[in-house]
Amino acid sequence: MKIALAQFDAVIGDFENNLSKMKAQAETAIQKGCDLIIFPEMCICGYPPKDLLERKDFVQDTLKATHNAVKSINNIGVIAGTIDENPSGRGKPLFNTAIFFENGEIIHKAYKRLLPSYDVFDETRYFEPGEGGEPVEYKGFKIGLTICEDIWFAPLHYEINPVQELADKGADLFITISASPFDIYKAEQRKKLLEDLISTYNKPFLYCNLIGGQDCILFDGRSEAFAPEKGLFAQASDFKEDIIILDPVTLSGEIHPVTQNSEEAVIEALKLGLTDYMKKCGFSKVVLGLSGGIDSSVTCTIAVEALGPENVLGVLMPSPYTSAHSIEDAEALAANLGIETVTLPITEIFSAYIETLSPVFEGKKMDVTEENIQARIRGNLLMALSNKLGHLVLSTGNKTELAVGYCTLYGDLSGGYALISDVPKTMVYKLATFLNSAKEVIPARVLTKPPSAELRPDQKDQDDLPPYEIIDAILEHYLEHNTPIQELAAMGYDIEIVKRITSMVDRSEYKRRQAPLGPKVTSRAFGCGRRYPISHRYRPWNEL
Repeated sequence: MKIALAQFDAVIGDFENNLSKMKAQAETAIQKGCDLIIFPEMCICGYPPKDLLERKDFVQDTLKATHNAVKSINNIGVIAGTIDENPSGRGKPLFNTAIFFENGEIIHKAYKRLLPSYDVFDETRYFEPGEGGEPVEYKGFKIGLTICEDIWFAPLHYEINPVQELADKGADLFITISASPFDIYKAEQRKKLLEDLISTYNKPFLYCNLIGGQDCILFDGRSEAFAPEKGLFAQASDFKEDIIILDPVTLSGEIHPVTQNSEEAVIEALKLGLTDYMKKCGFSKVVLGLSGGIDSSVTCTIAVEALGPENVLGVLMPSPYTSAHSIEDAEALAANLGIETVTLPITEIFSAYIETLSPVFEGKKMDVTEENIQARIRGNLLMALSNKLGHLVLSTGNKTELAVGYCTLYGDLSGGYALISDVPKTMVYKLATFLNSAKEVIPARVLTKPPSAELRPDQKDQDDLPPYEIIDAILEHYLEHNTPIQELAAMGYDIEIVKRITSMVDRSEYKRRQAPLGPKVTSRAFGCGRRYPISHRYRPWNEL
């Protein structure tokens, strides 16, 4: 039997487009002699539709689109993700559903049993968990059909084991449709999961995953097939639409290229997130400030790779404290990338602010207030260009700065999309090195000079913060693993630095709540991946 795993970028609510892509991939599979094609989780309506699922019209339109898919894709068996109504009147009104249909008739349905409600997920808000089902017989196989979380029962310690129940009922081929979000650890985690499953159940496992960017969530595709004693025998590319053909009898299949390291994967993920966000929201061009620093350089380079130089506008906004080398580096970057730039000096605007505020500020020393004014002037100029030209403003702050609040509300936090907001500062340097691996695009000096906001004379980030290597190490434990600060101190980190960094993180939540969204690439991103109160009095660092 020949099977196609078909991953595509499903747009939420664009039923016609989604069906068109399904039909095109089905036609390809038919031409290649496939008996069955498998599509990702909830691909008919797009994932995750969130509170659209509470709208009756959206639910009815999804059911209509499901009916149209069943009736319009023929001459091949199809497994696809959608939703279904819960007719019992008990529990939530909907099921997250996998349908199996052929030649106009639905021959099997499977309802998702394990509903995640952690990280970016909130499925218990909308869906009722399914009950145990039966394998479906097709072309000599008894197929155990599961949906995404259903196969994560062991690593996430669920009491229910949907795979075991299907195996007990005779399933000899397992198929999982999925919308599994990307992070830098996920590919290895999925590989280990599928290897554990084939080892435990001694049966082939096919896994079809969604691709595309949806707001802050990224789906990397990388659909795969594993079998006992064979291991990986089919694999789709990551970060792009793809279709692969495999045979679960001979355990043969296509293996398409995937990214080879975390730096390449993060860059491809960010490119996908940016292009999808712009396409789905109706933007064609971006504008961003070029400071001559590492963050804006990496952001700009990735934007050019994703969109082309003709769609990126760089803005230089020198102040009285901007160094000559920063201007030189920004101009060199723009020349290397071939993008258009404009220069909007802010010295006179800054002076006008200070003069206007002088009756109130008289007798007071210059401090962070004046630094923030400069950042807010730059933010206002970028937003003015966005309004006039219709470009999307890319903010250029990284995760480390966002974590500790080393950023200005309504200043460098201004923007429509924060491309590297989930990229720690140390990783930003790694991305820059990778981007320069073929040829130098980002000027070498940008990677070697001390980072600086240049908002006061001879300012350096490390005047205000501990070394970024230390901050990022602490942040990874504190944010991604919820490590208590007492344990961080016991791990050897300086207790005063731990107290300072963790307190800065918690006190800066109000800023992050007002920051633009950005693509999630770590296991715990601000915004969509971390839910934290702004007003609270939990202060564990005071106890140390």
